[in-house]
Amino acid sequence: MPRKSFAPSILVLAPQPFFQHRGTPIAVRLLVRELALLGYQVHLLTFHEGEEVVIPGVVQHRTAAIPGVKNVPPSFSWKKVVSDIGMLFSALALHRRYRFDLIHAVEEAVYTALLMKRLHAVPYVYDMDSSLALQLTEKFPWLGPCRNLLGRCERLVIRQSRGVVAVCRELEGLARAAAPENLIVRLEDISLLEDAVPAEESLRQSFRINGPIMLYVGNLERYQGIDLLLAAFQQALADGCQGTLVLIGGTPEKIAAYRDQADKLGIAAEVRFCGPRPVEALGHYLSQADILLSPRIQGNNTPMKLYSYLDSGKVVLATALPTHTQVLRDDFACLVAPEKMAMAAAMVALLADPERCRELGERGRQVARENHSLAAFQGRLAEFYDRLLPRSA
Repeated sequence: MPRKSFAPSILVLAPQPFFQHRGTPIAVRLLVRELALLGYQVHLLTFHEGEEVVIPGVVQHRTAAIPGVKNVPPSFSWKKVVSDIGMLFSALALHRRYRFDLIHAVEEAVYTALLMKRLHAVPYVYDMDSSLALQLTEKFPWLGPCRNLLGRCERLVIRQSRGVVAVCRELEGLARAAAPENLIVRLEDISLLEDAVPAEESLRQSFRINGPIMLYVGNLERYQGIDLLLAAFQQALADGCQGTLVLIGGTPEKIAAYRDQADKLGIAAEVRFCGPRPVEALGHYLSQADILLSPRIQGNNTPMKLYSYLDSGKVVLATALPTHTQVLRDDFACLVAPEKMAMAAAMVALLADPERCRELGERGRQVARENHSLAAFQGRLAEFYDRLLPRSA
């Protein structure tokens, strides 16, 4: 067994393909990078898929590849369950070798951490990016009768943790209600535009767009509200909207499915599916939009892209649900009911009022830079871990 250093060692369990250009892997990369800069020994365990990335000071591990398990999606699926089981065995093997001082468990990996606590007395932090109980019952309505049981399981892993990192206000409140005596911090995501790099692609030239651009960035999973977005855009076009709807992100399968849907709605000529683009160039693409869209219809966690949306200085049009309203307000964003007619009316009204768009965008940028900067993230993380796990033996 390797000799222990004086610096405390942390095993970060991140049950996702890593690295991928989407919210949770981006957040995990930021987390482990900052923990290493704070002076901890950091090991990161992720699924077997994903791009290779170098993170100074972080030892990276992957679960073993499982035959037939490829393209693991971000939401709950049988592939994710099988991969989570593989992560359990990999985590146990790593702990036998390195004897970690703490486990930092992201999302459902908290159940692996709970088992490791019971078996080896290693404490854990629950990195709460969403309510797993809510996520499951929203995705599978037939689990409704199990909601109370799922809620009890969620409260159990919160109470058994050494501390909770909540990604938004709603989740912070849930954690405090379950374990008011625990160490809990709200560690919101940050704008990704600070690390932006120059890019050259013009969306208007590449996709033959004339006129305003309404831009959505993110995956194309159902909870993101893409069905609502397409229906609202169809209505907006019928009401005289002259804009083009542009979507960046999504797998080839999801893009093909939604392209077919746009065709059935009769709006394919005004919709552009661009596929993924490098996250480092996010600022370049946001700067080309007139309106930024977040039509999410499920969940209570705030989408990471929202902070970059605000920081771009462009007006944000989003559904008036807790996933957005815990960060957005009407004085610096356009919030509408998660309904086709409401969203369509907002699209038409915003494109007809560029001055209002400019004012809302500028106010949003100010909010992002005051509250969601890298410095703010670093300060909250350092304070939490200094209380939880001092950096000297």
